[in-house]
This record gives sequence, C-alpha cells and structure tokens, in this order.
Amino acid sequence: MNKILCECGHENLEGTKLCQKCGSPLTTEEKDKKIADMRYEGTAIRSKTYNKSIIDKVWNFFSSVKVGITLIILNLIAASIGTILPQEFYVSVATDAEKEAYYSDVYGWFGEIYYSLGLSDLYSSLWFQILVLMLGTSIIIASIDRGFPLHKSLKNQRVKRHNSFMKRQRVIAEGQPTEKSEDMLTNVEQKLKDLKYNVRREDNALLAERGRFSRYGPYVNHVGLIVFLIGVLLHLIPGFYVDESMWLREGETRAIPGMDGYFLKSDQFILETYDNVAQGEQLKQGVNVVAKNFQTDVTLYKQKDGAVPGQADDLEEIKKYDIRVNYPLKHEGYAMYQMDYRLNELKTMIFELTNKETEASLGTVSIDLTNPQDEYILEDGSKVNLMGYYPDFSGFKEGVPQTATQTPNNPAFIFKMQTPEKPEGETSFVAIQQTLEPNGENLYKMKFSNVETRNMSGITVRKDKTLPILFVGGFIFMFGVAIGSYWNHRRIWVEELTDGTIRLAAHTNKNWFSIKKDLDALTAHAHLPAYVDQQDSEQLENEESEKDGKTS
Repeated sequence: MNKILCECGHENLEGTKLCQKCGSPLTTEEKDKKIADMRYEGTAIRSKTYNKSIIDKVWNFFSSVKVGITLIILNLIAASIGTILPQEFYVSVATDAEKEAYYSDVYGWFGEIYYSLGLSDLYSSLWFQILVLMLGTSIIIASIDRGFPLHKSLKNQRVKRHNSFMKRQRVIAEGQPTEKSEDMLTNVEQKLKDLKYNVRREDNALLAERGRFSRYGPYVNHVGLIVFLIGVLLHLIPGFYVDESMWLREGETRAIPGMDGYFLKSDQFILETYDNVAQGEQLKQGVNVVAKNFQTDVTLYKQKDGAVPGQADDLEEIKKYDIRVNYPLKHEGYAMYQMDYRLNELKTMIFELTNKETEASLGTVSIDLTNPQDEYILEDGSKVNLMGYYPDFSGFKEGVPQTATQTPNNPAFIFKMQTPEKPEGETSFVAIQQTLEPNGENLYKMKFSNVETRNMSGITVRKDKTLPILFVGGFIFMFGVAIGSYWNHRRIWVEELTDGTIRLAAHTNKNWFSIKKDLDALTAHAHLPAYVDQQDSEQLENEESEKDGKTS
C-alpha cells in the first residue's frame, strides 16, 4: 500500500486528502479549495482509492451513495406496489385456485394480472428478498467504508494544526486581541468549558470539541436498518415466522398448518348479532344484521411422541378455548385468531334412487361431501357407485367436468346406478338443477332429497419471533435519527503565536448559527479578533462580481 508523506513528516495512507497529523492538504484538488472538505475529515476511503480487482469493483458499487439511494427507492416502490391490493395472507381462502379466483372476481382484469405477476405474494417473493438483501449489503459496506475511517480520524485528532488547515476552515480569525491579557488561552479555555465544550490544550494551542457523538448518527441509523432488515429476512427461516390460514368446519379436526404435531377441532361455531332495526348508513348499505360476536369453541390436541406426521388418532388434549376476535388461542408462541366465518356450508347431500316413471324409491344415499365413499349399497341390493365427484363444479372442458376448488360450493356427481332391472348399470351426471344422461335415457335417476349444512371458521395461525428484532432495529434507527438531527459536532481551534497573534478556526457539521453564537460569546469574553465566515465572504464576492459584470 502506497504512503503519502506530508511535509510535517507524517505518513498518510493512499487516498488521504488532509494530513491526519497537521491537517495540511495533500492533493492538488484539495489545495485548490478555499474551504477544506471536512465531511470525512479528509481520510482515505477505500472506495475512492482502489478500483482494480473484482472485489474492489463490487465494494465500490455497493458503497456508492447513488446506488444506495437507488436501492432504497426501488425497495420503496416495490413495497408500495405490494400495498395496492391485499396480500394473499390477508385473503381468507385456502387454495391457489381460490386465491386466483378471488383476485379475478373482486378486482377484475387488474386483479388477475396482479395475481399472475406474483404481486399478491410480493413480500415473500425471491426477487423482493434479493432486493432487500442488496440494500442491506449496501448499507453495511457504505458504513464500513466511511464510518471506520471517520471514527479513526476523530479519535486521533491533534490539537495543533497546520496554518493552511486553520486558514481553510469556513470560520476563521487571525490578529491581535482587542485587549491584552497575560493568560489569554486560560481565559479562552475557561469560557469554552463554560459553554460545555471538552477542551484539550497542548502548549500554546487548544482544541474545544462538543457533540462528537452526533457524527455517528447516520451510522447508528445504518445499524438500526441492518438489524431491521435481518428481522425481515429471518421471515424466510423456518421457525421464525408463521402466517397460515385454515378453514375449520364444525366437528372437524384438522392439522394446524405451520404448527407441526398439533391439531385443532371445532366443537362449535357461535354467531351473535345485534337485535336492532336497520337505519341510517346501515339501511343505505343494505346491512340487515350486524355481528356482535362470532367465536369458535375449539379443542387443541397434540400428537403423542413417536406418532406419524398427520396421524389424527390417539391425540393428547392440550386445552379447550373459545377463540373470539382479538382473543386468540395462544400456545408455545403460536396464536390462532378468529378471522372469518362462513355459514351453512354444504355438509351432506341425500339422494333417492328413484324410478323415473313410477317415482318408486329403492332407497336413499347420503353423501358426505368432505369424505364421499366410492360405493353405496341399498337395502334391496341395488348399488350406487360414485364415479366422479366435483365439489365446486365450474363447467365442462373438452367434455370433462371441472371443479374450481375443493370446497363443496357447487357439488356435482357422476353416478353409476345398478338396479335389478339394470344390473349392468346406468350412468348419470347430477349437479344442482342439472342432470345429464350421457348413455341415453335412463330408467332410474338420483333424486335430490335433502341437505345438511354446517358452519366454518376462518382461523389464522401466526408466530413471529422476529418482532423483538424489528422493534430493536426500529428503536436503534430512531435513536440514530435523534442524535443526528438534534445535536451537532462543533470544534474550535485556537492557537496563540509567539508574537501574541491569535489564530482561530471553527467547524461544525451543521447549525452554523449555534457555533457563531458560541464564537460571539468567546470573542467578547476573551477579546479575540473578529472572526470571518469565508463562505459568506465568498458568496458576497460572487454577488459583487455578478453586479460588476452586469454594470460593465
């Protein structure tokens, strides 16, 4: 690694702009500036120094402020797109087909495109996670690239600075004090201490410093963001984050998604409504009744040790609980929320095997729509074979019946009826208000007799171990915002030359008004020469030059 030798004899790393010992400018570009660039104290920054190997190029890419801002904007745009329509975990449907139908039915062509592009599950998509990962990488590299050199420079500040360093600060003063004093620097030091500065003195020079910690505000922000992004990425690791939904029918026992080894049984679903007369907005919206309470009385079971995954017999009862809105069932970090319900879902359909001409019945067939049998035998020996079952019949495709979902919203059946008159069997397609006989007119038919219904509960299962991490990340970020916004880093260098001349320079990273107030108080107390703001002088000179140009 090359070294840059300053005229004071100090060796600086390649890329250093201001000598880290005396503050003298080391590059031609820096020498040409009237006011020194104090943003990173003139230290060597890796991304500005090396650009040869692939590692250097990758480092420089992610350390770039432009790249970082671009990644932030891309993340914000992507995250915003995900809020246009509800994400899938807010949609109370179970299967992919139901989700697709939901977006298409509710939001039309836009919802269909939104779903087909994967935007309905945007925050879990790989490309979004990569975008977040790139942003995290950019924040980490940018912090290391600038934060460590800055910390090193601030930690090793020298009291005495080169004359060129002092003259190239924004606020400077040089001259004899307005009143002579035997111990000028002592007065200055005492006043600066009164102004809450930390003062270091070395021979005939002193450095007063206040609010150095505010320089670390942006890097504290970065740490908070990194912790927050780690919390977001931990959602991808099994065991840290669960957000599943399930439909549970009354009397049904189902394995809980995302909660291995546990089962949930719906003992009863209860819906209570307000007994009020519709009026006002309720009447305008056509809402006849308003729900007061809906809850699911459940029993939580756990598989015994050694049980096969999914095995629902011989379960161990853990607890009974009434799940209501905002009163979830909690167990081992999991929470089961009452999110939705459906009333009167078809449970069982009852048909009669009937002679079409005489209406004589050969018996009834009761079909459990969630667990239909392949064959039903009647009392007189007649048989009904269930050759096809379509829980949510959606029409024919190339002559084959289709089902949109596995939920029995619109059940349809293909029956084969074997009777004494027709031992070879007759085939019939039966749906609601629709019967087809593909092999010609039959002698018998399956006549709809009755139906049994039951209620369903929409349960959401959640577990989030990342919440504490997200909270800590957010707190650190806001802490960094506070210290970076409400405090500033002020420094005042004062040197007394052998002939009694006072040389002063001052710098702050922001809020120049405050440091000038301190300088005013210091100047008045210690009778220092008046200070000059070189930036104001330079601006005044430019304005006068423009006026002269217009006049001439």
